[in-house]
Amino acid sequence: MRKAKPKKRIILPDPRYNDVLVTKFVNNIMLEGKKSLAFKIFYDAMDIVASKIGEEENALDVWKKALANVTPSVEVRSRRIGGATFQIPSEIRPARKQSIGMKNLIGFARKRHEKTMGQKLAGEILAAYREEGAAFKKKEDTHRMAEANKAFSHFRF
Repeated sequence: MRKAKPKKRIILPDPRYNDVLVTKFVNNIMLEGKKSLAFKIFYDAMDIVASKIGEEENALDVWKKALANVTPSVEVRSRRIGGATFQIPSEIRPARKQSIGMKNLIGFARKRHEKTMGQKLAGEILAAYREEGAAFKKKEDTHRMAEANKAFSHFRF
């Protein structure tokens, strides 16, 4: 590569939980620059999660566990070799892993059929925490696909 790598932007922690990971998640929720609305959605979802699980566990811990449950560790990449396209399983670097997990959780929350986005997100977080739901299924499918194509891992680039 000719150019230098771009600098990593510093992300400030969120006001309620004082956690950088929460801010990254909220940045993924945000549409059209409406960050305060994205924070409101996330905090509403966390309040719903806290009320649903009771106070035996912290809502932030439930969210972190849910995020860990939907974060894939391997993915398949298409590679064309001699006229045939192979799905080659490869490890994912940590930053991308985290990003994929967040985007899956938010994307499948948007597709749910609750009334508000806060309720949808809370439902998906609770489902992911219990290792069920669409985002968790997506991770399982990704891992299953990588397992099925393990024979092509020697083509790794």
